Amino acid sequence: MRHVAFAVLLLASPLAGAGPSAPLEPQNVTAARLNAQLAVAYLKENEVAAAQEKADKALAQNPKDPAVQVSAGLVYERLEQVDKADRFFAEALRLEPHNPDMVNNYAVFKCRRGHYAEGEKLFLQAARNPAYATPEVAYSNAGVCARSAKDLPHAEELFRKALKLRENYPDALLQLSDLALERGEGLAARGLIDRYFTVSAPTSDSLYLAVRIERKLGDVEAATRYAAQLQKQFPDSEQARQLRTGASAE
Repeated sequence: MRHVAFAVLLLASPLAGAGPSAPLEPQNVTAARLNAQLAVAYLKENEVAAAQEKADKALAQNPKDPAVQVSAGLVYERLEQVDKADRFFAEALRLEPHNPDMVNNYAVFKCRRGHYAEGEKLFLQAARNPAYATPEVAYSNAGVCARSAKDLPHAEELFRKALKLRENYPDALLQLSDLALERGEGLAARGLIDRYFTVSAPTSDSLYLAVRIERKLGDVEAATRYAAQLQKQFPDSEQARQLRTGASAE
């Protein structure tokens, strides 16, 4: 659950706002962007070989497009060619150094690879960029980064900064709820997950967290209700599998 925000950022936003920085044949510009988008779409379907083919084709058509570089970074990270992926993300940022989406993408990569201090610094750089329309996303992701580094008080501080900017930002609510449960504060965790459900559709992560909270509080009926909802809406999820096999949801 702690990396949900990262996944959304990586797969939903890398192609937004980027553009070629040098004159090229119009058909190459368009084809490269399309192939970059297809590469990301194939990654979502776990068709990594097809994604690599499209990313490589996009690079050949227009390496000056930051979105093309990001798509290649995503693909080669999935292929565990980390140094190569790092070069692609860094090049995307070099091409558009003031684009907060490019900063965010590189920050996500750094945090996912365990470079937490570098990742958080980049997230905060994006959050403070006046051109960035959703700084709460960057603060929340910085919180995920801090949490991965086991700095829980700092993580909570960053999640609350996200909520100051957007009172009911779902990712921050979910993270804070999970943190509260981790501290043994069941009622606080329940209040936060209830707020989450008023502003966001349930996910397998949020329903599984709700099961854990209600079990902690001893509300068997509520826990059973959330578990049934999880099994019905997300039967193929890892969380549903854990419930079916009797894995601990505490």
